[in-house]
Amino acid sequence: MNYKLVLFLLLSGLTVLFVFQNVAVVEIQFLFWSARVSRSLLIFLLLAMGILIGWLLHGYHRYRKGKANG
Repeated sequence: MNYKLVLFLLLSGLTVLFVFQNVAVVEIQFLFWSARVSRSLLIFLLLAMGILIGWLLHGYHRYRKGKANG
């Protein structure tokens, strides 16, 4: 069996397990705003934001480094 397929199935199974174990609804408060979301969705959104911020900062760093050298 293809190792990529096995890895994909393993990660998919772990993701489904994670979602089922974290279905509790939590309340988020920020200044005057509040929202109720599931814990797994909150963790996913925070992970996505972290990846996006890291990707943007890495691109900015490469841009500044290239501008200084060229």
